[in-house]
Amino acid sequence: MLMVAPVLADGHKLKVGMITTLSGGGSGLGIDVRDGFMLAVKGNDHIDVVIEDDQRKPDIAVQLADKMIQSEKVDVLTGIIWSNLAMAVVPAAVNQGKFYLSPNAGPSALAGKGCHPNYFNVAWQNDNLHEAAGGYANSEGYKNTFILAPNYPAGKDALTGYKRFFEGGLAGELYTKLGQTDYAAEIAQIRASGADSVFFFLPGGMGISFMKQLSQSGIDLPIVGPAFSFDQGILKAVGDAALGVKNTSQWSKDIDNEANKKFVADFQAEYGRLPSLYASQGYDTANLLISAAGKANISDVDGFRAALKAADFASTRGDFKFDTNNHPVQDIYVREVIKEGDVLTNKIIAVGLKDRSNAYVSDCKM
Repeated sequence: MLMVAPVLADGHKLKVGMITTLSGGGSGLGIDVRDGFMLAVKGNDHIDVVIEDDQRKPDIAVQLADKMIQSEKVDVLTGIIWSNLAMAVVPAAVNQGKFYLSPNAGPSALAGKGCHPNYFNVAWQNDNLHEAAGGYANSEGYKNTFILAPNYPAGKDALTGYKRFFEGGLAGELYTKLGQTDYAAEIAQIRASGADSVFFFLPGGMGISFMKQLSQSGIDLPIVGPAFSFDQGILKAVGDAALGVKNTSQWSKDIDNEANKKFVADFQAEYGRLPSLYASQGYDTANLLISAAGKANISDVDGFRAALKAADFASTRGDFKFDTNNHPVQDIYVREVIKEGDVLTNKIIAVGLKDRSNAYVSDCKM
């Protein structure tokens, strides 16, 4: 690993403002991003991290970003999980000259016409994992899928991505309320639809509630989804109802490279649990930042931006690079939920999309 650049000439360290969800619904996602990030910067005396809880509320996120930029004088912002919060915070932050490194939310509006030289997404563009799910559904011969997602930017990107690659018809298409926990009406519609399969994007507690209720309903249809509803932090809560489900992800704990092996082992040792997709994204985001700081001082904005763009770090995903709109080019895998002893987890069974970028590159005029 490259050495971190010296403390800045004015005496302050590289200061990072992390705004993420640490309470209420979806808090597990933010906790994992935070823990992965902090694992990577552990022992690094040249980086200070200020962490705040956005409570999954856009107005709170905006207030925190304003405080971090104006009072805390952060150099870089990161941490946001939810795309509606990202849309509220990121444009204003980057237009004030701050760098924003996204460890999760990747709304299409920031990948296309709303792209910005100071905005880097280290996770994926929102559509990506859903595109791979649509492609996998084709390979399984599904012809009539029922699809649903929450009514917010990432939910709309999810269904758009699935439909971009899925070649069959739709038995139904629903947008649910963000944070919803009762899916009786939606499950009744699935039952009556004649669907041969179900695709859903319901991250965090939403996915837990839906899977439990769908299992209890007696509906026995193949389920395809993104990793967000079948990742490590969620499987324990879902239980055996998730066994055999196929889900798509750009990361898995069984990716065979040294950086990932070290990450998985170190995360378990530090926190006493297996890492999730979100933890890997936080970890990679921090290591991208460390790699850039090893090449350029944050006061050299153009040099620091170029160092970020180079992505000269060992990603847990293996090969990793940014496309022209500062979003990843990477493989998207198909995973299956299995049991290892008594622990539910995922294993890779196929590559869903190879070297996938995103559908919005040509709309970005950087």
